[in-house]
Amino acid sequence: MNRLPFTLIRQDITKLPVDAIVNAANTSLQMGGGVCGAIFEAAGKVELQIACDKLAPIKTSEVVITPGFRLPAKYVIHTAGPVYQDGMSGEETLLRQCYRNALKLAVEKQCESIAFPLISSGIYGYPPAEAFQVAAATIREFLQEYDISVFLSLLHKSLPTVSKETFEKVKRYIEAHYVHRRYAELKESDNRDLYQRRETLVVESPVNKVIRVDEEIGSLVINPDESFSQKLLRLIDEKGKTDVEVYKRANIDRKLFSKIRTDKDYTPRKRTAIALAVALELSLQETGDLLMRAGYTLSRSHVFDIIVEYFIKNKTYDVFEINETLFRHDQPLLGE
Repeated sequence: MNRLPFTLIRQDITKLPVDAIVNAANTSLQMGGGVCGAIFEAAGKVELQIACDKLAPIKTSEVVITPGFRLPAKYVIHTAGPVYQDGMSGEETLLRQCYRNALKLAVEKQCESIAFPLISSGIYGYPPAEAFQVAAATIREFLQEYDISVFLSLLHKSLPTVSKETFEKVKRYIEAHYVHRRYAELKESDNRDLYQRRETLVVESPVNKVIRVDEEIGSLVINPDESFSQKLLRLIDEKGKTDVEVYKRANIDRKLFSKIRTDKDYTPRKRTAIALAVALELSLQETGDLLMRAGYTLSRSHVFDIIVEYFIKNKTYDVFEINETLFRHDQPLLGE
């Protein structure tokens, strides 16, 4: 499983191999329906209920922890979300506390990963889009202080709160720039074992030069004088940014960034390279240059690349907003 600091998923959290999952509980900690019921069933409802009875009752936004029992997760963190009334009765504050309290407890228990459902968005009536906005903002804020991988499970891909205007603009940009893949067969070279009947994708690069790209991984046939790592570190200095600022803004794990920094020959995945370019607020041409040093380019034949191009071209350098848009288009997210 990829371990980004913050990842949107459409998966059953009871099946995730994380250190802790969060139960959207009731204040009496009794087995309920929805996500709560699914967690009890997967953990073993008798064992989990006995453990919960020892901790009940709890107040709204309070958190308690139990073993995961039969779950892949080591722990279940239980929190009672607010019942939505009118949006002006302190619900947002309580919902933020649910997420922050659960995250703090996970860190105290030395958890490296945690998965949340969208708390209070079911029978408690919190409007899903608003609930997502609160969850995402609170998680992002927490990750500025702590290193932990957070997964937020969403039932509907339309939940992320990218504005309708932005979504429509991206959609039109895709329609205007998407081109079907065109294949060209390379002539056989003297080294038949390496090049024989190899297909390549011909695309237009961000710097308007036609280049050949390996169909499977998007590798450019180039030999840059400066490696990706060397170029990245130079750009960080030139832009006056710190390492921490860059990898946090890129939504990249500290350990991965350390690997890139210490190994000048390390080649990150394309989504990681793009995330770093966004964090550095590079122009489209600068992004193309950085990507080429890792062996990649942006292609007009991939929806993922076109969405990224749209945001960079419009100088919108928020990795999380880009990822929300990618999520809505069923594309992989930026990062490793």
